[in-house]
Amino acid sequence: MRSQLRCLAIAAILLLQSTWSFAKLEVDKPAPLFALKEVNGKEVKLADLKTKKAVVVMFIATRCPFSNGYNERMQKLFVDYKDKNVAVLAINSNKTEPVAEVIEHAKTNGFTFPLLKDEGNIVADQYGAEFTPEIFVLDSNFVLRYHGRIDNSQRVSDANTHELRDALDALLAGKEVPKKETKAFGCTIKRAN
Repeated sequence: MRSQLRCLAIAAILLLQSTWSFAKLEVDKPAPLFALKEVNGKEVKLADLKTKKAVVVMFIATRCPFSNGYNERMQKLFVDYKDKNVAVLAINSNKTEPVAEVIEHAKTNGFTFPLLKDEGNIVADQYGAEFTPEIFVLDSNFVLRYHGRIDNSQRVSDANTHELRDALDALLAGKEVPKKETKAFGCTIKRAN
């Protein structure tokens, strides 16, 4: 009986994994446009950011220690690039993190960038986002130019590569992004069923 239950459990897991199909955005291809509400209720449309030189789309979380390890760096990135015509949008797609919690988390961490709630993880699915934090950098034509991590370590003192900043600096200089894709790491996005 136990072995039958174990087999059924394994089969159920495999079936669930096979139905989780995320779009896999390709670098140098157009990214889907979206419209989401900020946690303050204001609608943000990606298409309205067409005057920006770049848009950083960050999938973040309130409860993930990996994402939280980047809180200061995400805020600093926003501050460093906001006057360089770069938009930064943070998206919370976790079904387990209600809007009130996301608002409190933003206040506690001093976030001043737009924070959007992706109810039903629709945008996360369109982008193929799996982790928090996970980054997508779009150029002024909304073409994906970089996808992956912010840098190579959750601990700021151990980070010695800065792929997100390198990508933004290259785009702003009109150059090719040096490393277009890296492996994002962190907590998985807790998706709606």
